[in-house]
Amino acid sequence: MSPANTANTFVIVGGGLAAGMAAQALREYGHHGPLAVIGDEKERPYVRPPLSKGYLLGKEARDSIYVHTENWYAEHDVDLLLGTSVRAVDPRAKEVELDSGLRVPYAKLLLATGSSPRRLSVPGADLDNVLYLRRVGDSERLKAAFTEGARIVVIGGGWIGLETAAAARTAGAEVTVLEHSGLPLLKVLGRESAQVFAGLHEDHGVRLIPHAEIERITGDGGRADGVLLTDGSRLPADAVVVGVGITPNVRLAQEAGLDVRNGIVTDEHLRTSRADIYAAGDVANAYHPRLGRHLRVEHWANALHQPRTAALSMLGKDAVYDRLPYFYTDQYDLGMEYTGYTEPGGYDRVIFRGTIAERRFVAFWMSGNRVVAGMSVNVWDVIDTIRALIESGADLDDSVLADPSVPLNDLLP
Repeated sequence: MSPANTANTFVIVGGGLAAGMAAQALREYGHHGPLAVIGDEKERPYVRPPLSKGYLLGKEARDSIYVHTENWYAEHDVDLLLGTSVRAVDPRAKEVELDSGLRVPYAKLLLATGSSPRRLSVPGADLDNVLYLRRVGDSERLKAAFTEGARIVVIGGGWIGLETAAAARTAGAEVTVLEHSGLPLLKVLGRESAQVFAGLHEDHGVRLIPHAEIERITGDGGRADGVLLTDGSRLPADAVVVGVGITPNVRLAQEAGLDVRNGIVTDEHLRTSRADIYAAGDVANAYHPRLGRHLRVEHWANALHQPRTAALSMLGKDAVYDRLPYFYTDQYDLGMEYTGYTEPGGYDRVIFRGTIAERRFVAFWMSGNRVVAGMSVNVWDVIDTIRALIESGADLDDSVLADPSVPLNDLLP
């Protein structure tokens, strides 16, 4: 990037899906000036869900994870600076400083710095085969560990924990999942839906240990060989997988004086508290006009769709991000899609349509007579209708929602 040509330079910091999609959107919506994507990984921007799903299971080739082909960046005149860390952002000078000391000026800056796995803080957590999942190399290490007869202990019963447990079990490993609460996904889904996922894993031979408290990870010669619980029981392990949540990568934003609270705070246009700086993806705690609150969503759909809004905003156009949160999971023979937003205390009850025992149903989280979130399990082509039902704010009767003979489309106002 020649210094003479920097007056209209747009810079994207990050190397994931949000960064790749933002570069694409900026070119599509008419940014013809210099454009740089700066990522600290050596890989060009890639998508993360396959790392715990198809790629980890060996069903998807490595090439399928990338946002764009290798040539795309050169063809669209995008400077791709890989294996490059940004040391600091200087909002006054409107420059980012690279770890090499080089300063890159920007007219507009997008922070798509993503998040990092929360590290386990017990003795032995730094032993060699204690594995996390965030980057493509992590997925490859897991794949190598998940072999026939290997003893795998998974710490954490969230989405990453359960997806890696399913991959390990599918590979023939002996799998134990340690869950802090009474059921995996209990806080996210509520008891009845959480029991569906617990039953799924138990039916596939996974041992679930609820209310697990970890004393330490045991090891010999620098390698983990087991997990010791506070009740004195010890689980032997050939590898330990940790999935206890993620933390947004906010250091750059914080040191640059941006408003940071559970992520980088933005408005509905994805503008941060400093002029000409925007944020998107895992790291953005964005105001959601439909929900009337700030929301940080750690899922692929946000990284896929938010960059369009960010790009339009960077180009001075009036764009608002009001898409409802969406996520999906594939575990064994179960496929699930979820859309909407609720949290414990944010709903009165859950209405089920279909057969929970057969793991083929639709669930609706209700607040009064309104659907606030919905999930389909092994029922396909209904998630758009569920989204429309939530967005409509329609008054709905429980018995009609629960009746599979009434088409969901008929419930739309």
